[in-house]
Amino acid sequence: MVTATDDGPEVAARTPARGGGRPTLAAVAQRAGVSLKTASRALNGEPNVAPATRERVQEAARELGFRLNAVAADLARGGASHLVGFITGDLANPFYSAVASGIECELRRHRRQLIIASSGEDPECERALTAELVGRRVGALIVTPVGQDHEDLAREVEAGLPVVLIDRPAPGLDADMVVMDNRGGVRAAAEHLIARGHQRIGLVGDESHLWTFKERRDEFIGALARGGIADAERYVRAGAHDAALARQFVGELLAADPAPTALLTANNVITVGALHALRDRAAATPGLRVALIGFDDFELADLLGVTVVGYDAQELGRQAAVLAVTRLQDPSLPTRTVVVPTRLVARGTGELHAG
Repeated sequence: MVTATDDGPEVAARTPARGGGRPTLAAVAQRAGVSLKTASRALNGEPNVAPATRERVQEAARELGFRLNAVAADLARGGASHLVGFITGDLANPFYSAVASGIECELRRHRRQLIIASSGEDPECERALTAELVGRRVGALIVTPVGQDHEDLAREVEAGLPVVLIDRPAPGLDADMVVMDNRGGVRAAAEHLIARGHQRIGLVGDESHLWTFKERRDEFIGALARGGIADAERYVRAGAHDAALARQFVGELLAADPAPTALLTANNVITVGALHALRDRAAATPGLRVALIGFDDFELADLLGVTVVGYDAQELGRQAAVLAVTRLQDPSLPTRTVVVPTRLVARGTGELHAG
């Protein structure tokens, strides 16, 4: 039995030993001299707890360093977790960092927290992460879908979990979605280059199965056809999932005979690879003039004078969070799709005329 003069045991009871685990609710109840149920009600702010008892329980929790499990508390009260899961395509891409920032800022306004995981564009990984986050009882899920089979997500939607798709749809899944105006952005870029006399225009994109690249590729070919350019697919390359591959593909295009006089790169990572390839080629070909427009803005693009198709990536995330919170508040609403606008930002590389 611990007494006031028994300093050693008293200190041990107040401060758990290193590696001994977190103090439990049962330990708080014992220290406060109340039942487990009363301790739980006091710490969760429930009514019908005497003020003196509540203070005694809270004091015991402070002394022991006890932290309430917020997720368990939410669920115990019959509510959903305040956590929202976000499964990105590739967290290494700054695009997803900006999107995550927009999601988090909006969720914070609603006193919700974000938990992030990256599928690496792997469908199996996406399925595993979906199961993991659902197992942790997230209140909603925001997903950049990968692949074609989304039966797991469909089951969660049917079970009532708010699911928001971001950047691209999931085939066969009726869910809220936020995308950017891919076609409008590519159309503006292609017409911008055609107006400057370019007839040989290359397009370098990500994996061919990704919906975003399909949208951009189809609009690119359509815009060139409307501009009177035949065989638009001649200079289209897909599969540049990183800057190194983009550099290789652009290098091959620039070595073609005849080479394209302009390039449209389908995302920020590919644009970086293209800039390296253009520098490589310029070293061997003094006076090289190849117009370049990149889809996605990126850091230092303004200093480098790179013309881009820009948009507000944080707004993309913010809108996804709004849809998730709205769905949590009213599950009966019809599904909605929000399209974030794009804009052409002229800085120099896209304004070069065909030689």
